[in-house]
Amino acid sequence: MIPLRAAREPMLWLVLTLAATCAVAADTPQDWLDRMNTALTTRNYVGVFSHWESGRVETLRIVHRVIDGAVTERLESLDGSGRQFVRSGAELTCYLPDQHTVLVEKAPPSLLPAGLPKFDSAMTDYYLLQSEGAIRQMGEKAQVISVTPRDGFRYGYRVWIQRSTGMPLKTEMLDTDGNVIEQVVFSSLVIRHHIADQEFVPQVASAGFQWLRDDGAPAVIAETPGVWAGAQLPPGFHLTAQTAQMMPGVPEPVTHLVFTDGVAAVSVFVQTETIRNAPNQGHAGVTQVGNSSAFTSVESGRKFVALGEVPPATVRFIIESLMRQSATQALGLR
Repeated sequence: MIPLRAAREPMLWLVLTLAATCAVAADTPQDWLDRMNTALTTRNYVGVFSHWESGRVETLRIVHRVIDGAVTERLESLDGSGRQFVRSGAELTCYLPDQHTVLVEKAPPSLLPAGLPKFDSAMTDYYLLQSEGAIRQMGEKAQVISVTPRDGFRYGYRVWIQRSTGMPLKTEMLDTDGNVIEQVVFSSLVIRHHIADQEFVPQVASAGFQWLRDDGAPAVIAETPGVWAGAQLPPGFHLTAQTAQMMPGVPEPVTHLVFTDGVAAVSVFVQTETIRNAPNQGHAGVTQVGNSSAFTSVESGRKFVALGEVPPATVRFIIESLMRQSATQALGLR
């Protein structure tokens, strides 16, 4: 007769093995990021956080609600001017007490600073996803996930994801040397089943304020990608949008190009009107403020401006490639 203990041991071993296998499968970095993306887009929450960038720190309060896929948010600065932002669907209303102005414009995907892109499995060719283990953040158990670029053309991220809710309790954006260039840290975060409409009413006495509406100039989708589609780009980046739109002070439409690798994005504006008295090759200039880089140059009578939350090398690479395309096209037209 087999002893009861001996009979139990194989079963115990099987149970422990299956449990360990399931735990590993459920705890991959991609799983944690997917859970975070779901939490950010489906949960109702109220939180207070600090936002640090370029040596400046600001404390803000956010109220976020989702009903049948429709998002409503209110972001309030608890420091300084007391500016507030209310997002309802695709519209964002900005209350700026220090300027006695209310600006209505198109809403961004999220009012959270250091907005986290939606990382998916297709990004692993350009980003390395790693788990740095569990740690306590804001008194809660959090899983730390790092998203490290495999080259110098994009920024990295590190996120502390609350185990119980999937919400990011802390977010860091890292430059190409691994230094923190932007940080969001929650000091309080409450998941709410119901958030009343009243909580999205701005607490600003806006009587007498000037109201401005910026819906953006009507954009005309280009019929064909044209010469720009053949430009050499940093690995993983591709052209996703091309429109022609009017810009302040420019009499002719400006071409707007959007390049992305699925996480990082770069907007490029090409002045389509020949610039009067412009040299064939202008002086190139790159600027960087916090996590944003810009590059401006002139080639073959066209002005190029690139903007994006990417390293300076990325905007320079894209503009120089587009300028080579422009020069080639100009030679072909002679």
